[in-house]
Amino acid sequence: MLKCYCIIAIAATAAFTMTTAVAQTVAAAVKNDVSPALSSVPPPPPKAEAAFQKVHRVKRIPPLGGAQAAAADTALQTSATGTLPIGSVDVIEGVGQGLDVNGHAFFVESFPADTTGAAGTMQYVQWVNTSLLVIDKTTKNIAMGPVDGSVLWKGFGGNCENFNDGDPIVLFDRTAKRWVLSQFAVDGHPFSQCIAVSSTEDATGAYNRYEFQYQDFNDYGKFGVWPDGYYATFNMFGSNNLLIGAKACAFEREKMLAGDPARMVCFDAPNQGGLVPSDMDGSTPPPAGSPNYVVNLGGNRLNLWRFKVDWANTGSSTFTGPLNVKTAPFQQACASGPTPGTCVAQPHTTQRLDALSDRLMYRLAYRNFGDHESLVVNHSVAVTPARAAVRWYEVRDPNGTPAVFQQGTYAPDSTSRWMGSAAMDKKGNLVLGYTVSSGSTSPSIRIAGRASGDAPGKLRGETKIAQTTGHGSQTKTDRWGDYSTLTLDPTDDCTFYYTAQYQAKSAGDWHTAILRFKFDSCQ
Repeated sequence: MLKCYCIIAIAATAAFTMTTAVAQTVAAAVKNDVSPALSSVPPPPPKAEAAFQKVHRVKRIPPLGGAQAAAADTALQTSATGTLPIGSVDVIEGVGQGLDVNGHAFFVESFPADTTGAAGTMQYVQWVNTSLLVIDKTTKNIAMGPVDGSVLWKGFGGNCENFNDGDPIVLFDRTAKRWVLSQFAVDGHPFSQCIAVSSTEDATGAYNRYEFQYQDFNDYGKFGVWPDGYYATFNMFGSNNLLIGAKACAFEREKMLAGDPARMVCFDAPNQGGLVPSDMDGSTPPPAGSPNYVVNLGGNRLNLWRFKVDWANTGSSTFTGPLNVKTAPFQQACASGPTPGTCVAQPHTTQRLDALSDRLMYRLAYRNFGDHESLVVNHSVAVTPARAAVRWYEVRDPNGTPAVFQQGTYAPDSTSRWMGSAAMDKKGNLVLGYTVSSGSTSPSIRIAGRASGDAPGKLRGETKIAQTTGHGSQTKTDRWGDYSTLTLDPTDDCTFYYTAQYQAKSAGDWHTAILRFKFDSCQ
């Protein structure tokens, strides 16, 4: 049954008070069940390589509240000194075109790469577009896959089983020691979000499966684990392919962990887009009763909402904001030129790549350090009209008077940097992973960061990883993925896992990698 409420959410803001009209909906999953062990499900038959030609076009977000810098970028870092104090970087080849699996080449069904993954207690799970891979953390060997993500929904029926559409998310609920895997199914109407919560900490075991439905297209879903729910945000598009606004939803975590029928509570935010929910890192939960934090981009600011779900009385749930969190001035990368959004150069071609600068990148990483709470996030900004850089933030006091504690635009040379993901370990050391490219540098993966005692807003010299250094250019499309993902190992809260795309050789020869490393100071 669907219930609708209209409410007014009013927020006391860090800089000014702003009122946003929102609509609340409460709906049950249209179906749920418990799957057999994933490892026991026969994979679908292989497809001919000729079928692997599907290119997903980006659904762009119109400029929201202005995107042009009013002044020079006061957070710009044009040089970096010192090396990142990390140990050796393990590199594991991930899902990509031609990944060797027992002597056979595996091909991904579509591109560009939506690259996501997370570490659990025993395994690392990577999901790229429609292909799922499980890796044993100890041996670094493949424990399962790669297989179509549809293997999760075998026997479930409905949109989830019938449409393996991708846009995946992988999270590990470290408190419950469960996997949370999700993808959309949008080739049929109503549109669906499919969510699977594992029965144990083994990613190859059984899953509690759920299908939730929407009348509008639920694009670019991003998820976060929180004590009172699994939170998600979507860009909602109508039949005319125009943005309607954002939707923020809380899913009934307690019920989903038990495999019981579950509900979602959603709020619509008209004329907004690119919202990202907070995802909890570390072993210290947020203070009791804390809302989930939801953030998006504004003009020279971040907008922050507080989402508090009440499962006992869903009508009392609230979604308040946005609060204005002032940032250093910025201009969205590639905002000008003949193809807005696309300007990143590559070697030996006129084909430019999309910086996807109209939104925040994944994740909005939350951590409670005891004496303060932090949110870490990033997006792509312009250094010049043809050069992108990663702007990163640490926002503190999100449930009080949120403010940027430190920020930086990392541009130490003439290379473009974009498609980032950021997080902090339990010691407060920060890492930023991203893609680089220029007229002389093929699309490659690099990482930068800062130790907790370093000067605020400054990253050390970046680390180049030989195995993920590109040797070609992508010419088939200007699309270069939708996101990369940086997460922490739940067993030590020190080890970072970063997964992203790089260009191996030829125009269509894109690969992904999983990097594993930690700071020397974190034990």
